Amino acid sequence: MSPKLDSPVQTQMVVGVLKNLLTVERHGSYGMEGKQPTGRRRVFVQTETGCVLGMELDRSDNVHTVKRRLQVAFNVPTDESSLSFGDMVLKNDLSAIRSDSPLLLTRNLLHRSSSTPCLSPSGREIQQRDESGPIEILGHSDRFTSTRQLVKDVVKAFKHGVDPIPVHSGLGGAYYFRNSRGESVAIVKPTDEEPFAPNNPKGFVGKALGQPGLKRSVRVGETGIREVAAYLLDYEHFANVPATALVKITHSIFNVNDGVNGNRAPKRKLVSKIASFQQFIPHDFEASDHGTSSFPVSAVHRIGILDIRILNTDRHAGNLLVRKLEGAGRFDQVELIPIDHGLCLPESLEDPYFEWIHWPQASIPFSEDELEYIENLDPVRDCEMLRSELPIIREACLRVLVLCTIFLKEAASHGLCLAEIGEMMSREFRSGEEEPSELEVLCIEARRVIMAEREDLSPRSEASDDDVQFHIDCEDASWDFTTPKMAVDDAMFRAYFGMGNGNGRCFLSRLEERVEEEEESEVVSEDESVGPEEEGLPVPERTTTPSAGKLSTSLLGEKSQKFHGGKTLDSGPTTSSGHRSAIEQLPISISFVKLADMTEDEWTSFLEKFQDLLLPAFAKRKSATIGQKQRQRLGTSCQF
Repeated sequence: MSPKLDSPVQTQMVVGVLKNLLTVERHGSYGMEGKQPTGRRRVFVQTETGCVLGMELDRSDNVHTVKRRLQVAFNVPTDESSLSFGDMVLKNDLSAIRSDSPLLLTRNLLHRSSSTPCLSPSGREIQQRDESGPIEILGHSDRFTSTRQLVKDVVKAFKHGVDPIPVHSGLGGAYYFRNSRGESVAIVKPTDEEPFAPNNPKGFVGKALGQPGLKRSVRVGETGIREVAAYLLDYEHFANVPATALVKITHSIFNVNDGVNGNRAPKRKLVSKIASFQQFIPHDFEASDHGTSSFPVSAVHRIGILDIRILNTDRHAGNLLVRKLEGAGRFDQVELIPIDHGLCLPESLEDPYFEWIHWPQASIPFSEDELEYIENLDPVRDCEMLRSELPIIREACLRVLVLCTIFLKEAASHGLCLAEIGEMMSREFRSGEEEPSELEVLCIEARRVIMAEREDLSPRSEASDDDVQFHIDCEDASWDFTTPKMAVDDAMFRAYFGMGNGNGRCFLSRLEERVEEEEESEVVSEDESVGPEEEGLPVPERTTTPSAGKLSTSLLGEKSQKFHGGKTLDSGPTTSSGHRSAIEQLPISISFVKLADMTEDEWTSFLEKFQDLLLPAFAKRKSATIGQKQRQRLGTSCQF
C-alpha cells in the first residue's frame, strides 16, 4: 500500500523502474559501452530533494510523460513543478535532451519547503532493481577513458565485498571508493550531500537542489558539474587536475536524511545518486602542511592560470595536494595536484580567492611555454566544448569563463605576472570597507559605455515624464576611467541616481532571495541604522561625488529585506529556483557584476568595450608596479 501523506514517512533514495510504463535496456555491467535502439534515450531525473529516477524515453515521450512516471514512482504530485535541463526549462518537447543526461524536477509552489520528504515507491513492480550498471558515466567524452577503467575497478571491488569509506573531513558528503586490493582509487561526492543540500550527512541542510549554496552564485547540487568542467578545461593536463566525470552511482553507503528534521535514516538500502567521480591521487601532504617556498614555479603558474580562467573562488592551500617525486631523494622536488573545483565558474563575477597570490613564485614572470599556452587559449572554443561535453552547464558560467580568459590573455601579453593578474581580479579592504576589484571596475565602465550608447540611439520622446535624468558634464577629455577609484565613483554614482541605463538599475546585480523557514528565527541587531541609500532616497545636501568606499558600502551592502520584531520578513512572492538565477535568490548583502542579463548583441558590444579598456588599465598597473619596486630598492639600499 502507498503511504498516507499524513503519516510518518521513512525516506529513501530509490531508482524505480515501472514495467508498464518504461523498459530499461540492459547495457552490461557498465552501461556506457552499450548502444541504445534508434530514437531511444536514457535520462536520469533528479528531484530537488535528491531522489533519482532512471528511465528511457522514446521519440513520442514528452515532459508530461516524465512527470507521470515520477509521480507513480515516488507517489508525489508533479502538477505544480518544472523540469529543467541546465538553463533550459522544458515545456513539453524533449528533443534537445541527449542520452545519459541528468534532469532536475523543481516545484513551483510558494510554500515549497526543503524538508519535504522523498517518498518511497510502493508496489512490487515499482520496487524493481535498476537494470543499468551500478555506476553510469553521464557523458561520452573521450576524456573519460581513464575514468571508465576506474569504474570497472570499483565495480569489481563491489563484487568482492570491498565497500567505500566515508570521508569525515569537509562540509559535504564524500566517499573513498576502492579497488579489489582495498586501495582508494576515486572520491565520490553526491550532489544531494553538498553543504545545505537535503541529504548532507554533517548537519548542513536546509535548502533544495537548485537554490543558492555555499557561494552566492553557485547553486546547491551544481558543484559536481564545475568539478568536471575544470577537468575538461585543463587541456593537455596542463595544471594536473585529476580525471573527473559526472556519474549516476548506486550504493548503500550513501546518506539519506529522514526529510523531516535532517536526521540520518536508520536503515541503509541501495540508493542511486548523481555525483562527481574523481580519480584519487595518492599524495604525501597538503600545501597547508608545509612551507610553499619549495613548490616548483611552473606548478604554481599552471594552477594559477587555470584558477584565473575559471575564476576559482576557493583556491586555498588545503585543496592543493603535494606529492614527492619518486626517486628524487629531496624534499623540494615535488608536484602539485589541484582538487576541489566545485566553487569555480560562478554565475556572476564573484570575488575570487587565490592562496598563491602572495607566494613568491607568483611574482616571477611567465615562461615562454606558459605564454604560448595562454596565447593558444580560445574562450569561444572552450564554451563550445563545454556545451557539447557538459550541456547542463549554465550560460552565465560560460560568460564568466569567456571574460576571465580574455582578461588573462591580454594581461599576459602585456607582461603582467600571475600575482599582478590575481590582484587586479581580487577585491580589497580599505579602512574597513570592501572595494570593487579592478576587473569589476572595468566591467562596470564597459557596461556604462554600451548603456550610454544605447540611450544616444534611442529617441528622447520615448522617455517617460516620470524618469528624471541626471547628467554629469565631463569637460576633461583626459579623464582616466582606468583609475579604479574614479571609475567606481562615476559608475556607482550614476547607478545610484539611476543614470546610464535609463531605468535606475545598478550595474552591479541586485541579489534577492526569499526567506527560508529555518532562517526566520535569526535575530537582527536593532541598532543597525538605515541610511538614505537603503530607503531609496537621494540626499539633497550632497554636492560632491560620493567616495568609492562609501558608495560601495551602500550599494554592495544594501539590505533587501524588512525587519520587524527581530525576524526577517519576506519582501514578496517567489517562484521556483529553476526559473531564477542563483544570485537573484539572495539577499542584497553584497553584489557582484552580473553578465547573464545582457542580450547576445549587448554581450558582444560589452566584450569589445571591455577589451578597449584593458590596455590603459594594464599600463597603469605596470607603471605602479615599477614605481613600487623602485621604492623598495631605495629603502633597502640604505640598510646596514
